[in-house]
Amino acid sequence: YSLTIATAVFPIYFVKVVPKEVGFLGFNLTNSALYSYCVSFAFLLVALVSPLLSGIADYKDSKKSFMKFFVYLGSISCIALFFFSGQSSIFMGVVPFVLATFAFAGSLVFYNAYLHEIVTPDRMDAVSARGFSMGYIGSVILLIINLVVIMMPSLFGIPEGSPLGTQLAFVSVGGWWAGFAQITFRALPASQNKHPNSKGLI
Repeated sequence: YSLTIATAVFPIYFVKVVPKEVGFLGFNLTNSALYSYCVSFAFLLVALVSPLLSGIADYKDSKKSFMKFFVYLGSISCIALFFFSGQSSIFMGVVPFVLATFAFAGSLVFYNAYLHEIVTPDRMDAVSARGFSMGYIGSVILLIINLVVIMMPSLFGIPEGSPLGTQLAFVSVGGWWAGFAQITFRALPASQNKHPNSKGLI
């Protein structure tokens, strides 16, 4: 997600397929401004919800369930971007993108909260660095595959100038995200409930 959707492919695609001036929710905006508002709104949601999610992650034994929810929300949202092809389907670009960005950040809250449960303090830095490194290696592999399909579509039977290569990249990110998350879901132990009798969680 962080490389293909947030950085390398989706921003360029968004500005390319959406007209320079676009109407959205009664406002006239440039395509780049609309994209920036989408990112800002997604992170506003993250800022509002993260303190609550962090408390839940620390207080209850449902880290894995919450992580699964955000992973699948993000994955489905990425796949839904397949149906975004321009101004006529602008909501299929804006809504899934905002949800995917929100889900990516939300899933990391619980991903990070697990660290102290699976390693001793002296190994936290090494394990964390290794986890992020492996994640980015996987991201680069998928990004390279996607860029080959986008830049050389004829090799894959896709007509030149067709957005299909890029749309398939969004689907691949959703599948890659949910698919490799299964390793995490199977390997992580049940999280610890530090406060089994807690009430008034919110």
